[in-house]
Amino acid sequence: MQAGDPEVGAPMAVAGAQSRSEDEESLGVKDVKRTATQAFGSGVPKRRSSSRSIKRKKFDDELVESSLVKSSSRVKGPPVIEPVRCSGSEPSSSEKKKVAKSGTALPPPLTMVINPAPITKRVKKSKQPLHITKDLGRWKPTDDLLLINAVLQTTDLTSVHLGVKFSCRFTLREIKERWYALLYDPVISKLAWQAMRQLHPEAIAAIQSKALFSQTEEALLAKIGSTSQPKLDVFQELLSKHPHVFHQSRTPKSLLVHWQLLKQYYLLDDQSVQPLPKGDQVLNFSDAEQMVDDVKLKESRDEVLEHELMISDRHQKREIRQLEQELPRWQVLVDSITGMSMPDFDNQTLAALRGRMVRYLMRSREITLGRATKDKQIDVDLSLEGPAWKISRKQGIIKLKNNGDFFIANEGRRPIYIDGRPVLSGNKWKLNNNSVVEIAGLRFVFLINLELISLIKAEAAKMTQQ
Repeated sequence: MQAGDPEVGAPMAVAGAQSRSEDEESLGVKDVKRTATQAFGSGVPKRRSSSRSIKRKKFDDELVESSLVKSSSRVKGPPVIEPVRCSGSEPSSSEKKKVAKSGTALPPPLTMVINPAPITKRVKKSKQPLHITKDLGRWKPTDDLLLINAVLQTTDLTSVHLGVKFSCRFTLREIKERWYALLYDPVISKLAWQAMRQLHPEAIAAIQSKALFSQTEEALLAKIGSTSQPKLDVFQELLSKHPHVFHQSRTPKSLLVHWQLLKQYYLLDDQSVQPLPKGDQVLNFSDAEQMVDDVKLKESRDEVLEHELMISDRHQKREIRQLEQELPRWQVLVDSITGMSMPDFDNQTLAALRGRMVRYLMRSREITLGRATKDKQIDVDLSLEGPAWKISRKQGIIKLKNNGDFFIANEGRRPIYIDGRPVLSGNKWKLNNNSVVEIAGLRFVFLINLELISLIKAEAAKMTQQ
C-alpha cells in the first residue's frame, strides 16, 4: 500500500488529531488544578462546623437547607468549583462517537468559578385553606344554604324573597344576583360550597327545618278537612305515604302547624274566601267609620267592678263618721311649740306633757300613752315627737286622783324613767310638777296647772267634810 494513498492517510490523520486533543485536555486539567491551589490554598481559612444534630423538629424547607449545608460542610478547603465548559474547546466528532458508543459522558474541560451560585431558598406553601368567608361579603354560609333549599322547594325567587328570613335584609335584586353567582361564577360557588361544608350538622338541620313548603306539599295538606281535628298520627301517615313529596326535614308537628296556618287563612280545599263587594265605589276607612254605630262602641257595664267600688265607698264613709264621732272625745290637744316660754293653761287643761317638737294637753282625769296604729287609736301618740318603733302601742296611763296627785302606770314592755328612776312594767310612780319623763329615748317634761289642781283639791276637801 503506498504512502500517498488517500485511504490510508485519512485514518492516520484522525489518530493524530485524537492524540493531540487528549494531550491538550490533560494539560488544561493540570493548569486548572494549579490555579485553584494558588487562588484558594492560602487566602481562605477553614470553616469549623459542629456535628451535633438539632433536637427540634424541622419543617420541609429547613430539611432541604440543612441537607445542602451538610453536603457543603463535608468538602473542606476551597469553595465549590462548578464545571463549566470552555468557550474555545468543543468536543470533536470522534469524541461524540466514543460517547455514543460507550454510553458514559467524558468529563468536559473545566474552568474555575470563584463565586459559587447562591442557593435559592424554597418558600413553604401554606397547607391551611384560605379564609373562606373572606370574600363572601354580606352573604353567610347559612344564607346560601337557606337560598338553595328555598329555591329547590319553590323554584321562585320572589317567593324566596317574601318567605325566607335571612341574616340580613336582602332585596329581590340581591337575591337574584347571588343565585346567578352561585350558578355561573366558579370562584364564588367554590367558596360558598367550602363554607357550607364547614357548617355544624345541627346548624344544617336547623336550616333545613326552615325550608319553605312547596306547592305539592301544600296541596296534600289542603286535602285534610277544616272541620276535622287531625292529630299527629294523621300527618305521620301522610309522611309515610308520600316520602318523595315532602322535604326530608318535615315532621308531623311541623305539618300540623302549617296546616293550622292554611286553615287560618282559608286556604284549605273545603274553605272559601268571601269575595270582595263589586261596585264602582270601594269602601274606604272614613266611610267605614261613619257606618259604625257609636252605641255599640260604649263599654258594657261591669257589675263586679261596680260592686267593689260601692263597697270601698261604704268603708270610706264609715271611717269619716268614726272620725267625726271621735272629735268631741279627744282628750289631748297637740300644739306646735314656738319659743321657750311656759305654756298658758286654760280652765280645762289639767296638765301638759311637753317635748321638743310637740306638747300634749291633758284635759281629762285619765289618758293613755303609746304608739297609735291604724287599728288602734290612743290619746297621746308619741310617734309625733320622734321615732317610736320601740314604744309599745299602750305604753302607760297617766291618772289624776281625787287628792290632786298624778300617777303614771307602766303597761308596756320597756321601762319608763321618771327623773332618772326606772318604772318597770306593771308598776306606777307619782308625777310632780316639772318631772322628766323618758320613754325609749324620747324625753318630756310633765307640767301641772297648779291653779286648777288647787281648786280641785278644795272641792274634794269640801266633799269629805260633808
